[in-house]
Amino acid sequence: IERNAKLQTQLIDDLLDVSRIIRGKVGLNISPINLVSTLEAAIDTVRLAADAKSIQLQSFLDPSVGLVSGDSSRIQQVVWNLLSNAIKFTPEGGRVEIRLSMVSGQKSFANERELMKNEGLRTNRNYAQIQVLDTGKGIRADFLPHVFDYFRQADGSTTRKHGGLGLGLAIVHHLVELHGGTVYAESPGEGQGATFTVILPLIKSEAKKLTMEEDVLLGSESSVGSALLDGVRVLVVDDDTDTREFLTFMLEQYGAEAIAAASAQEAFERIPQVRPDVLVSDIGMPDEDGYSLLGKVRKLDATQGGETPAIALTAYAREEDRTQALSAGFQMHLAKPVEPDELANVVAKLAASTSNR
Repeated sequence: IERNAKLQTQLIDDLLDVSRIIRGKVGLNISPINLVSTLEAAIDTVRLAADAKSIQLQSFLDPSVGLVSGDSSRIQQVVWNLLSNAIKFTPEGGRVEIRLSMVSGQKSFANERELMKNEGLRTNRNYAQIQVLDTGKGIRADFLPHVFDYFRQADGSTTRKHGGLGLGLAIVHHLVELHGGTVYAESPGEGQGATFTVILPLIKSEAKKLTMEEDVLLGSESSVGSALLDGVRVLVVDDDTDTREFLTFMLEQYGAEAIAAASAQEAFERIPQVRPDVLVSDIGMPDEDGYSLLGKVRKLDATQGGETPAIALTAYAREEDRTQALSAGFQMHLAKPVEPDELANVVAKLAASTSNR
């Protein structure tokens, strides 16, 4: 009963995830992620399954890999799916490895074609690379192009040994793309194991932010980029505490006066008081969303902040979401996770356009 209840729960969870993906309702709670701790948590959840099959579960995690911007629980779900899949298709006494390293987009990708397929990945920057390798049954060459398709399994016969709906890898593919990354599979052939590689963009300005913190501590007046938003007052609205604190911290590094609000109602009450130069708002929030907030703001008199330029910063990243945001009155639509430099530049442009009126 327990085994089958757990199996049914997993099948239902997969179906619900796919339903959310199809409807574009997968939300991400964005914050800076330490991949080492996230991967270790995923490893712990599959260790018992590996032990039950006497599979060696080895990890090689480089602690010097920087932070990525994303949803920690969703990244953990990606890794858990890949590890579970590797253990499932590896015979007793086999080996499963997980590796974390930093790679250069210019020359270190194992599959250059996969890199070039994803326009969001650039060859002149660094990425976090997560690899799951196994000594299992491998993947036929003719099935490799379909390994991430919905409801596709290499063995679709009625006599197949492994259950499931064929959704796990499709979910992995979608979640990785939501984080601005890519995932691909490689295998020499049947019986020769497989390698799944996840590429995620590192927070590009991490080193710059550390330098700025050192400059502040040393009393230096030459912080790189810190003058970009000097004198600009920004109201940041997000119901997620980690995301809100990260955005305010980041904007302050560029010289902005960042004010945080945890809800649409709180933001609406603060706008006439603080008169921000730019509003940066999440869309998906409990009780009242970003569209409702902006609708109420636009009804205010100009002297109360009714014409404040607004940026929709949201995990709803489809083209129709962008169109809806712009139609609702936002001047810009940015998808999470966003690069700090990109957000700072957009805020600066909107602030400058307001001052030039």
